[in-house]
Amino acid sequence: MGRRARDRRRQQQQQRPEREGGGDGDRAGWSGGYPEIVKENELFERYYRELGIVPPGEWAAFMAALREPLPATLRITGYKSHAREVLHCLKSKYFRELRELRVDGQAVEVPQALSWYPEELAWHTNLSRKILRKSPELEKFHQFLVSETECGNISRQEAVSMIPPLLLNVSPHHKILDMCAAPGSKTAQLIEMLHADMNVPFPKGFVIANDVDNKRCYLLVHQAKRLNSPCIMVVNHDASSIPNLQIDIDGKKEVLFYDRILCDVPCSGDGTMRKNIDVWKKWTTQNSLQLHGLQLRIATRGVEQLAEGGRMVYSTCSLNPIENEAVIAALLDKSQGALELADVSSELPGLKRMPGITKWKVMLKDGQWFEEWKDVPPNRQTQIRPTMFPIKEEEKLKAMNLERCLRILPHHQNTGGFFVAVLIKKSPMPWNKRQPKVNQKLPQRTEDTVETAANLDEHTENMTEEPALAENEESKKMPNLQKPDTEQSKKEGVCGPPPSKKMKLFGFKEDPFVFLPEDDPLFLPIQIFFLIEGLISKIKNIFFQLEENCRREEGNIDITALCVPGVILFWLKNLQVINTGIKVWSRNSDGEQFGCAFRLAQEGIYTLYPFIHARIINVCIEDVKILLTQENPFLSKFSSETQKKVKDMAMGSIVLKYDPDPEKPDSLQCPIVLCGWQGKTSLRAFVPKNERLHYLRMMGVEVFKAKRKEEESESKAEEEVECKQTQLEEERMDVEDKKHDLVIKMEAETGEESSNTPVESSAMEVEAKPADLEEFSKNANNHVSKESKD
Repeated sequence: MGRRARDRRRQQQQQRPEREGGGDGDRAGWSGGYPEIVKENELFERYYRELGIVPPGEWAAFMAALREPLPATLRITGYKSHAREVLHCLKSKYFRELRELRVDGQAVEVPQALSWYPEELAWHTNLSRKILRKSPELEKFHQFLVSETECGNISRQEAVSMIPPLLLNVSPHHKILDMCAAPGSKTAQLIEMLHADMNVPFPKGFVIANDVDNKRCYLLVHQAKRLNSPCIMVVNHDASSIPNLQIDIDGKKEVLFYDRILCDVPCSGDGTMRKNIDVWKKWTTQNSLQLHGLQLRIATRGVEQLAEGGRMVYSTCSLNPIENEAVIAALLDKSQGALELADVSSELPGLKRMPGITKWKVMLKDGQWFEEWKDVPPNRQTQIRPTMFPIKEEEKLKAMNLERCLRILPHHQNTGGFFVAVLIKKSPMPWNKRQPKVNQKLPQRTEDTVETAANLDEHTENMTEEPALAENEESKKMPNLQKPDTEQSKKEGVCGPPPSKKMKLFGFKEDPFVFLPEDDPLFLPIQIFFLIEGLISKIKNIFFQLEENCRREEGNIDITALCVPGVILFWLKNLQVINTGIKVWSRNSDGEQFGCAFRLAQEGIYTLYPFIHARIINVCIEDVKILLTQENPFLSKFSSETQKKVKDMAMGSIVLKYDPDPEKPDSLQCPIVLCGWQGKTSLRAFVPKNERLHYLRMMGVEVFKAKRKEEESESKAEEEVECKQTQLEEERMDVEDKKHDLVIKMEAETGEESSNTPVESSAMEVEAKPADLEEFSKNANNHVSKESKD
């Protein structure tokens, strides 16, 4: 061992007793992490006591619930048939095992279904993350949750966060906009509702999920991609000024209006105190006063893009009426009857809720109260706006039906705090009395490439100016109707139509999208190889992303399918498309010799399968187990029927399909479609690891031990590599130490000889010694390199 390594080891050994023997106080400090936050806020209690949002006699229970940690909740996601299998596995296996477990001498509380969530697909438990991760008895259950979450079959989501998508009443044909979508748990719910019928691979509806934060958009993409849906498009824009998209109807362009809009706006978040304990010390009424204007602008833009008869859900994780009822009241007031609050008291039976309030006051962070706008002094009118106060006219206030709003209090069902309002649009907004339409003919596609927004700025201006001109002409015809209303809106701080605002785009620049026509030479071999029929005519959106300066014949490209029918995706300025569609084929150069340079991708196989009419092999449950447990099994291991089907089929990418047997209810009762590859003597499945484990669990195969053994072997291999690297490092240090010792010895010898011999001989001696040193260094380095090769 070299001197430096020995010194380093000695220092570590000296420091270890100091760390380990630091006393109980030090260990308590480390185990406790950060100092515990005191869950007290006098201003918070004073404010909500005065507003009276908590029923009389429940204040102590309300505050006690806020100080307790929030129970963990999970939602079973995915297609209905697969969700039922996951639920069956949870109830029959994992929950049954939890009933018999004891952790630290106490019985484990079994998860309970949320009474108001349909079909028992949402559950909550008081097991904390720490207990789940650290308890050996719960390791098996924890691994199940982690694995199923990664492949999209389970989603960790707060209970109250599940309410807004349920109240939207989504159907598979609806066009949906999620205005402030990140991190994406609600977006995932919307996607699941579109795919309620598993037999319909391409629903008529779609979800456009937007967020203003570029980085959070990629978190949103991660959430949405787990569901493998072709009906999602993630965009990056300011929700308060999100531009109109346009649709193709019989060759004409018309502005797209959405059937359903989810408007989950940014808020102060005082309903999340149970999980975000920082809110206790940071909470002040100033947060709500600052956010009110933004929330109102976003909600206004949302109802503008809502179709007549459509439904918009406005929600916050705040209890503050300034962010809730005040926004809804201002929106209803300015709509002049175009909007109404829906009565949802009969929906979600079992959910305990409080009605919206009609009277509230405004308080500054210094504790000063104001009951009316006229009481606000001029120097405070920049902080407080007229729309923050309740409507004073009793008839108008009664007609708004603010009691139809929902406020969820934490102590009622052991949840977080939340607010929801459901709005229905009965007619166009007053400032848009005539719905804007564009009647220009769509340009014909002459090439297989579509220019991005950056290249089509000039063309976009021509497209988007016509609706604006139509509105301006209309406003000239109706000066008495629109101009005073607009001026009044400015005075009162409520926006009518949002200002045209150029969105600055930040973050990663995505590669351009290239669309494929039906007769594209890249797509023709794929159609022939798999006998694809009706795919292009069904969705008309097959494309890939191509890196700059990369030829499509050489690029490692993935072909993607998108089901957003008729939307002109990239002809609008300042709307950055982050991600869209689902991968259905990946380039595979090995397949060229068999007639197709692309192989099927597991992500999009359920979407693509109905259009494939060749290279499909039906397999039994035992064959599926072999495919999922063995890496590259020989054909001889499969059933005789499977061997016969494969025998006359050419090598290359294939589809492996399992159909459940209704006569065997104990077996897996959901269909499975896998991507595979047929070799000369073998057959394998291209399925991600977590998806393999999911299917095996559903078939009753014990995967916990196998996964544990795999992790142990991986850790052992890592330890061996690390040990080898340490050994090589020590040998290298030994060589350096020997070099160093030799140099010191040479210097000493040179010094002695220089005092007794002439200068010439000294110079000759010095020249000879470095040669010896160089030879020694060469031999030593050869020794080290040889060791590293071994």
